[in-house]
Amino acid sequence: MAKRGKKYLQAAKLIDSQKSYSFEEALALVGKTSVTKFDSSVDVAFRLNVDPRYADQQIRGAIVLPNGTGKSKKVLAITNNVKEATDAGADYVGGKEMLEKIQKENWFDFDVIVATPDMMGELGKLGRVLGPKGLMPNPKTGTVNADIAKAVTEIKAGKVAYRVDKQGNINVSIGRVSFDSEKLIENFKVLKDAIVKAKPSTIKGNYFKNVKVTTTMGPSIRIDYSAF
Repeated sequence: MAKRGKKYLQAAKLIDSQKSYSFEEALALVGKTSVTKFDSSVDVAFRLNVDPRYADQQIRGAIVLPNGTGKSKKVLAITNNVKEATDAGADYVGGKEMLEKIQKENWFDFDVIVATPDMMGELGKLGRVLGPKGLMPNPKTGTVNADIAKAVTEIKAGKVAYRVDKQGNINVSIGRVSFDSEKLIENFKVLKDAIVKAKPSTIKGNYFKNVKVTTTMGPSIRIDYSAF
């Protein structure tokens, strides 16, 4: 086990490791348990009782967090509707030439790609490059949208994607330590409600196995999910 620093050990003392906190209590604690000098992200980890090998249990979607994440994402818009995407705030806009830049120059100075449906044929050719990086646009997350301005605006406003991994985990950043607890609570509720709504009808028994909130490099706080 890695040796923990003094700040981490002091922060850990503020948390009762035997207790499952309400999410309101847990999110009120994150500011006190942050161990970094910078404005740490606040991340939530849901461990679900799902088997992603089955199509109906591949929990995936996107939501706009009411208070954003505290981090502005760079958006690349692949579209012929250049003016609409630019006016909405896209950092980079273009068509085939942008895809060629990615392919030829190994260019990835962006966080999210959004595209209009007519461009997906070209984007599909880069599936082997974009797929493993989680950058391929998808209708389920709203990153493939005929209304390119809406797609860009939502991401700039704090839209986050969530997806269950092979182990049944979903990890999402819901803000920063500098957020007041009310904003973190609002963001958490929206995310939690979306995941609850996505529960497959085939799941019997508990849907949640574990829910934790952590700050960057900080100790985790266990959340009581019994009331979800």
